[in-house]
Amino acid sequence: MVTIFIDNVPYEVKPGKNLLEACLTLGMNLPYFCWHPAMGSVGACRQCAVKVFKDEADTKGKLTMSCMEPVRDGMRLSINEADAVEFRGHIIEWLMTNHPHDCAVCDEGGSCHLQDMTVMTGHNYRRYEYQKRTYRNQYLGPFLNHEMNRCIQCYRCVRFYKDYAGGNDLDVFAAHNHIYFGRSEDGVLESEFSGNLAEVCPTGVFTDKTLKQHYTRKWDLTMAPSVCHHCSVGCNITAGERYGTLRNIVNRYNGEVNGYFLCDRGRFGYEFVNNPGRVRKALVRSQLPEAVTPVTAVQEAVAILRTGRAIGIGSPRASLESNYALRTLVGEENFHHGIADNDHDLACLVLKILKEGPARTFSLKEIETADAVFILGEDLTNTAPMLALAVRQSIRQQPLQQVAQAKIPLWQDAAARELIQDQKGPLFIATFTDTKLDEVATATYHASPDTIARLGFAVAHYLSDSAPEMTDLTEDEQVLAQQIAMALRSAKKPLVISGCSSGSEAILKAAANVATALFEQNPATGISLTVPECNSMGLAMMGGHKMDSAFEAVQNGYADTVIILENDIYRHACKTKVDEFLNSAKQVLVLDHTHTANTEKAAILLPAGTFAEADGTLVNHEGRAQRFYQVYPTPEDIEESWRWLTDLGTVMAHPQMSNWHNIDDIKQAMAQELVQFRGVEAITPPANFRVAGQKIARESHRFSGRTAMFANQSVHEPKPPEDPDSPLSYTMEGFHGEAPAPVNPFFWYPGWNSAQSVNKYQEEVGGHLHHGDPGLRLIEPPKESKIHYFTVIPEHFQPIRNHLYMLPLYHIFGSEEQSAQAPAIAQRIPEPYVALSRADAMELDKQEGQVLTFSIEGIVYQLQVRIDDNLTKGTAGLPKGLAGVPFAEMPAWAILNKEEPSWKNQPQIIS
Repeated sequence: MVTIFIDNVPYEVKPGKNLLEACLTLGMNLPYFCWHPAMGSVGACRQCAVKVFKDEADTKGKLTMSCMEPVRDGMRLSINEADAVEFRGHIIEWLMTNHPHDCAVCDEGGSCHLQDMTVMTGHNYRRYEYQKRTYRNQYLGPFLNHEMNRCIQCYRCVRFYKDYAGGNDLDVFAAHNHIYFGRSEDGVLESEFSGNLAEVCPTGVFTDKTLKQHYTRKWDLTMAPSVCHHCSVGCNITAGERYGTLRNIVNRYNGEVNGYFLCDRGRFGYEFVNNPGRVRKALVRSQLPEAVTPVTAVQEAVAILRTGRAIGIGSPRASLESNYALRTLVGEENFHHGIADNDHDLACLVLKILKEGPARTFSLKEIETADAVFILGEDLTNTAPMLALAVRQSIRQQPLQQVAQAKIPLWQDAAARELIQDQKGPLFIATFTDTKLDEVATATYHASPDTIARLGFAVAHYLSDSAPEMTDLTEDEQVLAQQIAMALRSAKKPLVISGCSSGSEAILKAAANVATALFEQNPATGISLTVPECNSMGLAMMGGHKMDSAFEAVQNGYADTVIILENDIYRHACKTKVDEFLNSAKQVLVLDHTHTANTEKAAILLPAGTFAEADGTLVNHEGRAQRFYQVYPTPEDIEESWRWLTDLGTVMAHPQMSNWHNIDDIKQAMAQELVQFRGVEAITPPANFRVAGQKIARESHRFSGRTAMFANQSVHEPKPPEDPDSPLSYTMEGFHGEAPAPVNPFFWYPGWNSAQSVNKYQEEVGGHLHHGDPGLRLIEPPKESKIHYFTVIPEHFQPIRNHLYMLPLYHIFGSEEQSAQAPAIAQRIPEPYVALSRADAMELDKQEGQVLTFSIEGIVYQLQVRIDDNLTKGTAGLPKGLAGVPFAEMPAWAILNKEEPSWKNQPQIIS
């Protein structure tokens, strides 16, 4: 620690920081625009000026931009000195000369960093009376609105979009006071992280277009801490509601997970919650809809369960609590994972590798600091986008060593980037076809799953003689494997990334071997393995049987009733098998929030809450358990799935479930029964937690219109609903200070209304939240792990005549079930297609856009051809999860139809 003097008061601060960081960490209010804790300093706005003095005797001092000045022991400065205050006032006035001052109609109003800094600087009145510069705004796609007239030229947008996220289609044009931030022409922003511009921009230049459709000021939102449900990374989010509809999603800072950013799927995929066709009322097929109430629905369900033998189909998108409640209701022996059998095996293998292997799973924050990365079989941008963003930061680690040697602080972003130019650290990618990360990779390798696995096994052997040996590599493969091994061995903090999306156990085992071989030499080695859905890891940890065993249980007469929990099993198994399974069942009970093919088969349908209407816990891909909270109560029949199941158990006098009264009771029971979940019950404060005797308010102290909102129903203010499951209240009454991080509903501080207010909640700027980040790691490698290698190496891939080896391809927009129903996301979903290698297209005499007919497990597909130059001959790609593409368990051999239909240019799908 070093001592600095601010306005003659001594403070201890960390060395290596700049003055702005130090002042903000100390809780002082110092205005700024261009600086961002994740992107460092460029000194573009000049707003953070302070007076720095040579020594105690110096009374004159000099104006210095605090974001560009490193702290030094004994340093003396003043924030409140008259010259500094006057200079900052001139700067803000200059920045505001062309600003339209349209706060009343600006979407950023009330959560605007420019408003905060203007007030903080004391700029109260305009003196500029001349014509303002004006711009034509651009269409940037369905996610963001563009209003360039509000720009103050801070450069944050292009620094994030180009430098941090690697985008190529947003730039800065012109010069002086005519600078324009946008695209060269109107068009959809291509980056999967473009939505962060709405939070990165300190003004209203880039705003959330989905919020604009149902706009509400920030202070009028009911908010709660939550977790993104659209992939396995588990990014922390804050969800906001008004008038019973979810209005927007913003980033919730977590220093170990997503930090300051979100991907576009996580930010804009929320509108499935507002779908007018959602399941909102309980349904009993044997009764008229108007006669069904939640009570009668439960009674009918209990009557069915008492007369038959039930099995439960769990869900990787449902909470731990809901899955555990179903497991308890039907019994451990009757609980089945509602996923494809191959996905079940892969998730169990991932869990085994993480629990028994020596290498530790890296958090997202740790991935950013890895200095050599090897990716096997995973298209991260489309399966785990925030992992891809973290990898983009990792490739800077080795070049940044030059910056440190040149004695340039790492936060000096402009100087650091000028020194390293286009240098990149080692990143090696082995996948079926090209990925967005290929553009920053040291080397890429495109091949079939088995061939990718063989490369991984070869790298492991080059790293350690204990790993199984590969003897039949081509010369090029040997050179590449040696190059990868050398780069990983030379790294201080190497990382191996793989996952389940390839559908290949061999690839996962190869990745595990590489990590193990590296760990023998370097205990700082990390591994990261993705899983398919938001709670796939939690489901794997809970244990359960495969889907096929559920099919057999019903078809063999072992069970006659099926309970399906928040799961469209048509997405996880062949349609003919699922049809036969559901038709064989005497009764089908479904709990879900969205209508699917399952709900059409349900004898009883119970409306479940979405993540915005429910409490629960998810376990992300690294084994981190995190709690999400109900944002708003629902006036209809909707309840959390675990509450429906608890109601069923209580009516049936289940000895355990009868004692569950809230979610805390379920977590306690789960942690007591299943040792792997010990600690989950304590990751958040219990429901009876209070601060100064008060619950924590979900609404800000400025919340307005509470009575007027529903004046069409009653002019009397109703009693606010109560929340028995959390220490949060559904009102503006309650505690408004800093709550514990896991239950803090939003970031706000006096004078800091924007997203920048998170600075006030951190131990140090850009660091952990006070008292630690939310969540608990449930999976850690054993302290004394035996070195174990997988020894079965796959054979060379061999094409088969009249067949194609069909591989799964993923799309960030469309492959994930729930976000695909959001209107903004739907505009970005590609049409169904089949990808062919150029060699196969020529052999089959197919041109781009023509139709290819093939079948997988009896399902006939007729899809338009896309030619992909990176696919290996004999392999093809089929989009996973896109509407209109029936489920196929991939990789799988597809049989080519010899005769083309007469309508060969009309794409169709025949189930």
